[in-house]
Amino acid sequence: MDLITLVNLVLCIIIVILGYLGYKKSGDKVSLYIGIAFGIFGLSHFLTLLGLRETLSIFLIIIRFIAYLIVIFALYKVTSK
Repeated sequence: MDLITLVNLVLCIIIVILGYLGYKKSGDKVSLYIGIAFGIFGLSHFLTLLGLRETLSIFLIIIRFIAYLIVIFALYKVTSK
């Protein structure tokens, strides 16, 4: 088991939880967007830990790209206020 990927997965789970709690408390969707993005990153880490990195390499690239776009969108929302 890859320890770095496992640590990344655990941190992603924490960020997802904090993103949801931040949204629930403040109603600001930026926290929710960031939580969703890191949930997607977490999914890619989980699939990697399952040994599917080689089989799903194109899929992993696509979902990570989508997650980065969500983070960019969230930061754009913050900076354009």
